[in-house]
Amino acid sequence: MNDLFEAAGLEPTQPRPLAERLRPASLGEVVGQEHLLGPDGPIARMAVAGRLTSMILWGPPGTGKTTIARLLASQAGYDFAQLSAVFSGVADLRKAFETARVRRAQGRATLLFVDEIHRFNRAQQDGFLPYVESGDVTLIGATTENPSFELNGALLSRCQVFVLRRLDARSLDRLVERAEAAEKADLPLERAAREALLAMADGDGRYLLNLVEALIALAPPAPLSLEGLAQAMQKRSPAYDKNREGHYNLVSALHKSVRGSDPDAALYWLARMLCGGEDPLFIARRLIRMASEDIGAADPAALPLALAAREAYETLGSPEGELALAQACVHLACAPKSVAVYKAFGAAMALARETGSLEPPSHILNAPTRLMKELGYGRDYVYDPDTEDGFSGQSYFPDGMARRRLYNPRGEGAEAEVKVRLERWAALRQAKSGRSDPGGEGG
Repeated sequence: MNDLFEAAGLEPTQPRPLAERLRPASLGEVVGQEHLLGPDGPIARMAVAGRLTSMILWGPPGTGKTTIARLLASQAGYDFAQLSAVFSGVADLRKAFETARVRRAQGRATLLFVDEIHRFNRAQQDGFLPYVESGDVTLIGATTENPSFELNGALLSRCQVFVLRRLDARSLDRLVERAEAAEKADLPLERAAREALLAMADGDGRYLLNLVEALIALAPPAPLSLEGLAQAMQKRSPAYDKNREGHYNLVSALHKSVRGSDPDAALYWLARMLCGGEDPLFIARRLIRMASEDIGAADPAALPLALAAREAYETLGSPEGELALAQACVHLACAPKSVAVYKAFGAAMALARETGSLEPPSHILNAPTRLMKELGYGRDYVYDPDTEDGFSGQSYFPDGMARRRLYNPRGEGAEAEVKVRLERWAALRQAKSGRSDPGGEGG
């Protein structure tokens, strides 16, 4: 670690950020990634064997990607080289590859860690291939973006992708405890404020430690309450709402205000996000999610309106296009809310995972060949629009599988008519088949 400070012209004894001082010294000290680094984790097994394969570490900021790469190199006995795709170009890549080639000729292995690897263009990514294939380097790329979309298929095929998880509250609390031990001071927060600080970190361990360091340095005369924490953070970080960490809190406030049918609060948080420099298209995407997730079939116009607001902003830009976002925001806040489809889809996915091998009933299968007709495909199928009620009551679930009730609208907004229609069909189905519909979510 000392070489990093020497390269920067600093002495290791000079003050260092708390997050740097608490950087884990072994894979076992890394929190929140037990699925990869636990005794049976794939990365831990590689480290124990001393043989590393090229890999992509995909996860949110502050989850330990750089630390894991460094510790792997140390434990497996590899020389560690690091590049950032933000600051490095072709010349830097060539130098790294040539150095690794020389090391290999000397019998030494090189682990090349590339931070933000998704920022390299396709041609630059292709440049890694021959050196990875020849074994000159073992590549570990770190990315916060979906590798399936951001990395070449050829490069992905030569790397294992490991997903790092956003740190949960338990893992974040462990970091706070380590920070308190290192600083020999308790975090000056009441319990509720401490929990709020963990939520504020949004799974980012590095950011949490920066907040902890600032609060301990503040040294208030008494532990801070929730209100005191908010005031302290505002005083110490006046631009908080404009940075990446802050937007998660504001978008949560916007989303919950819309969900809670409060157009005034929703407009306020929308304005706060726009004034804070948030990308309006990010807000538009979130409004689309609200329309689908929280309103659903209770107001079928909500989703098209949210999509139209995004299109209007793309057409007009700021500031004129922001009014379209405000109109969509108010419409969604005032709309009836329903998660019936949301829940039904979740139950359907669970049911599909349980019964994924069952075939559709033969009466609803097409029979384009004689053999298929002989096997009974399409036999006894009833064309619903031709029936007296416009409803046949036939089963469309797999043969031998009991009918399940997945969609249960409560009757909000437009779903009121849907609920009546479904109840009518259930009664007809029972009359025609002699079997009643199951009640309740999921069956």
